[in-house]
Amino acid sequence: MLKVNKPSSNLNEFAIIETYFNRQPKRVEVIQSVGDDCALIKPPVNALLAISTDTLIEGTHFYSTIAAADLGYKALAVNLSDLAAMGAEPAFILLSLTLQEAKADWLLKFAEGFFELATEFNIDLVGGNIAKGPLSITVQVQGYVKEGKQLKRSAAQVGDLIFVSGELGTAGTALQTIKQDLNINEAQKAVLMRAWQRPYPKINLGLILSDIAHAAIDISDGLAADLTHLLQASQVGARLEESKLPIAQIVKEIFSYPEALQLALTGGEDYELCFTAPAQYQSLLEKNYHCRAIGVIESEPGLRLQQVNGNILPLQQMGFRHF
Repeated sequence: MLKVNKPSSNLNEFAIIETYFNRQPKRVEVIQSVGDDCALIKPPVNALLAISTDTLIEGTHFYSTIAAADLGYKALAVNLSDLAAMGAEPAFILLSLTLQEAKADWLLKFAEGFFELATEFNIDLVGGNIAKGPLSITVQVQGYVKEGKQLKRSAAQVGDLIFVSGELGTAGTALQTIKQDLNINEAQKAVLMRAWQRPYPKINLGLILSDIAHAAIDISDGLAADLTHLLQASQVGARLEESKLPIAQIVKEIFSYPEALQLALTGGEDYELCFTAPAQYQSLLEKNYHCRAIGVIESEPGLRLQQVNGNILPLQQMGFRHF
């Protein structure tokens, strides 16, 4: 269980920070952490600083029924997934938390989930903000990547194979079962909710890929949408093979095959890595790292799906959009 400082009877923003989020930094680069106007960091020589941020808003990214510990975990996990896609080692985080009211039990559980993941990857929380308002969580992550080893969206090469790091469609299926109030058993519900609420960021894989992959992106809005971003940045196209898409078994158990295929392509929030690499690494990636080659980068712009019957189907921009 998370150790907290002695709670104050008056949980104002300063008491919340001191009680639940003021942790002694473990990284040697931290000169000044929580408690001053700015954090002070002395980054290592010859390293690029990778920075990303995401906001989670109730009703858009999570529902009020989510456990506080799961929300704390997910808020950090989805941000770390961006660092994984860049091939970066996570180091520091900033947390901005907006709350309707300060509840000690909720804050304790949220902090437990948040620091569970931070501790696993040796990440220091070095600052942030607490405010009153509708529940939302904004996290900024910072990490290091060796110069020349960064994985950008714009570096895919014609002839590269396209890989994904795991199965697709589980988180999207979780959302659909909630929206459609589908009748599923408790075992299925547990698998789906864990995939949606506690995605595991592929940090270690990203570090390995920094030596062999050309381009990468994490799958947050859906495979088709996110791969399209990569293709546009690299000014190339791609052909996916339907027969090679790793649709999660549980998705096929709940939905018909056409619906399961659609969820694998557009479901979103899988937080797997989609990346391109030379064909010579296919055996290594599939046998040792459980990745799957699902297509190839081509010179012709656009994203296409080669169906099982051999037909080529253009895939339009699909996936989650805020606007």
